Amino acid sequence: MAGHTTQAFGAYDVRGRIPDELNAEIVYDIGRAYANLVEPPGPVAVGHDVRPSSEELSEALIRGLNDAGADAVDLGLVGTEVVYFASAQEGIGGGIMVTASHNPSDYNGLKFVRRDAVPISGDSGLREIEQMIATGNVQSAPRKGSSRTEDVRDAYVSRVLSFVEPQELEPLHFVVNAGNGCAGPFLDMIAEHLPLRFTRVDHEPDGTFPHGVPNPLKPESRQRTIDAVRNSDAVVGVAWDGDFDRCFFFDEDAQFIEGYYLVGLFAERMLRGNPGEKIIHDPRLIWNTIEVVTRNGGIPVQSKTGHAFIKERMRAENAIYGGEMSAHHYFRGFHYADSGMIPWLLVADILTKRGRPLGELVAEMEENFPCSGEINLAVADADTQQAALCKVQEQYMAEGGQLDTTDGVSIAFDRWRFNLRTSNTEPVIRLNVETHADRPLLEAKVAEVMAAIQS
Repeated sequence: MAGHTTQAFGAYDVRGRIPDELNAEIVYDIGRAYANLVEPPGPVAVGHDVRPSSEELSEALIRGLNDAGADAVDLGLVGTEVVYFASAQEGIGGGIMVTASHNPSDYNGLKFVRRDAVPISGDSGLREIEQMIATGNVQSAPRKGSSRTEDVRDAYVSRVLSFVEPQELEPLHFVVNAGNGCAGPFLDMIAEHLPLRFTRVDHEPDGTFPHGVPNPLKPESRQRTIDAVRNSDAVVGVAWDGDFDRCFFFDEDAQFIEGYYLVGLFAERMLRGNPGEKIIHDPRLIWNTIEVVTRNGGIPVQSKTGHAFIKERMRAENAIYGGEMSAHHYFRGFHYADSGMIPWLLVADILTKRGRPLGELVAEMEENFPCSGEINLAVADADTQQAALCKVQEQYMAEGGQLDTTDGVSIAFDRWRFNLRTSNTEPVIRLNVETHADRPLLEAKVAEVMAAIQS
């Protein structure tokens, strides 16, 4: 049997341009391959985002699952975390989300989990699915599966709200920007239970993304949220990516907040009343997180970057919370999965309880541990990436730095440290630098390390 192109397969998911890299025919076979490999012990929860191609791909996926003998539960238009939530419900055998997250509207993709929201990525099944697609080695079953629709939204909203006491929250004013992705309808369902006020921006789902691709990591995607905060008395701005598994924050002065400091903020909140719990963090920027977690009676645990690694480590450690500077926040009480809705509820709770503005809470951390934010440096190819990493490691080890290779190369000195990682998806090296309360040193070392890489 003829295979398909597999250029849409990445390290953690499938993502490609429609229709040349990904289309209904390929997705149909991916559904069959998933069923062949996973042999789900119950129906597979399938959801899709708002892109023009998503409904067609979702239907093809369900057909593929059914033809390979697996049952499916069609959740309809949802965010990725709703599929994670559904996959952990009793009797459900796995989950697949049709989404390309923050990519342009002519892209689409798939994210996969097993039962209980356990991720499937490059080292846990995705390579096998890719090989089955490449060789055409996918089988139908003599007994077809069936599909049904199901609405899990009420149960999902109830779980998300369980992280706070809604009636205790102050009537704070939030600007919320769904980016015309999937977040709007779910925000509305959650908002019904809250005393908060909302100014809604780009709220209606529209997969053509008329106001730009929802990717608030890019500075050019932040302006509409910034303007709305500036033109209101809002105390917080929140913006989501397309499938709302990540949310991004702006303070009362419309300043964008680095995800690194939010990890510290949420770690402190999750440790309140839970001393001795473990908090998982990634290796890119660590000193603020370690300080906050230790001061609040928790145990910081470092994990390799990436949702599959973080979730695996969280399960192994039974950690209460895990955070990455890339705006992924993971919760034990949410099946160790990442959520873009729980974090802003926690921010409302933190502001209510502490009675101080978000900018002020974050400013202390920014001052104690200033950071560069992630800097992407273009390189020619994988060989150049590795050569650059080796060269920089050699240089700074010779100067007496302490080496950590949990993920890429981290080298620490008494007053500053940096992490260098290669990208799984593009020809860039990612650099993060932080210091102990020394901005001039930060600026000097960023320039120094960049020069070392580029030479």
